[in-house]
Amino acid sequence: MIQCHEFLLIPGKDATDDFEDVGHSTTARAMMDEMYVGDIDSTTIPSKTKYTPPKQPHYNQDKTSEFIIRILQFLVPLLILGLAVGVRFYTKSA
Repeated sequence: MIQCHEFLLIPGKDATDDFEDVGHSTTARAMMDEMYVGDIDSTTIPSKTKYTPPKQPHYNQDKTSEFIIRILQFLVPLLILGLAVGVRFYTKSA
């Protein structure tokens, strides 16, 4: 069932099919006559444009520093975790 807020997803478009799909009561149909704005002029609908992806930044040829950063991003948390477990183990047994 289409809720009123769902019509906000299709502004500026013909909602007749969506209205008919729900199966509204005669009261709702009377309200539709009161809310009728007009017909859509098909010449004012913009044509679909072809998607053009944005330009990509220049590719970095030097991957050495990137590789080191990825290794450190993996190893530093492991070292911190290992240190925390070690401290916990030695302080608990003492």
